[in-house]
Amino acid sequence: MNAQENVLPIEAHRPPARTDRCIGALLVEEGKLTPREVDRVLELQRKETIRFGEAAVRMGFICEDDVRFALAKQYDMPHFTPSSQGPSRELVAAFAPFHPRTEEMRALRTQLLVRWYNPEQGRKSLVVASPDAGEGRSYVAANLAIVFSQLGARTLLVDADMRKPRQHLIFGLPEAHGLSSLLSGRSEHKGTYPVPGMNRLSVLPSGPLPPNPQELLSRPAFATLLRELQLVYDTVIIDTPPAGRFADTQNVAFRAGDAIVVARKNHTAVSSTQKAIRDLASTGARVVGTVVNDY
Repeated sequence: MNAQENVLPIEAHRPPARTDRCIGALLVEEGKLTPREVDRVLELQRKETIRFGEAAVRMGFICEDDVRFALAKQYDMPHFTPSSQGPSRELVAAFAPFHPRTEEMRALRTQLLVRWYNPEQGRKSLVVASPDAGEGRSYVAANLAIVFSQLGARTLLVDADMRKPRQHLIFGLPEAHGLSSLLSGRSEHKGTYPVPGMNRLSVLPSGPLPPNPQELLSRPAFATLLRELQLVYDTVIIDTPPAGRFADTQNVAFRAGDAIVVARKNHTAVSSTQKAIRDLASTGARVVGTVVNDY
């Protein structure tokens, strides 16, 4: 198969609304500049024949980060502003779209587009697994969901870790409803929460901690829910509990079909990573790669 056939067909998505406003207007809207300061910057810009952002920085009105955020908004790159309240700073791809770690997430996204993503073959749900706790699994899942949404894909992040969930904490979401509520039939609430500022990203948190997470994930209801979500979203990223401790992850991988394994540098044993890969593969799931996390 030609590798290009796996690449996300961006043209299939509705093009985002154009943002034709100039950087000055965007910075005024964000409260970074006053109209009078804009006039002074424009005067220097005309005099020195330089870019607006460069002139504003030179005059000390704003910093380089302010220019980057304005450019991101102008070119329709959804992101959080530094003043955003609620979400954790772990969401580096949203808070710092030009950070080296964000570029690493984009590189991972590119590899997944080539090696994994193929909606025509039903490959649009991806489990993010790790052998144990503290290896950056939830961090990778959250930021990976963000960079897929920034690409234009309607993206859902599912927290299937009903042991010690973190996605509701990372995104600053309530935990009254979620996956456990839906699978147990305790709620008719849709369970998903759009992420403000990230207009193509939603999160389905784990919900209240149940006494029987493995049984809930083994029921046909989970497979049905996953199929329904795949009809609505272009990409579904699924966070899971530690694969070396609980069989929940194998249940989820069996339903999703594809997985990546996260290992932490100087922390995760090679033998543990190999075992996690074998256990996931034994379910029939395809392990499309391993991510070495250094954070």
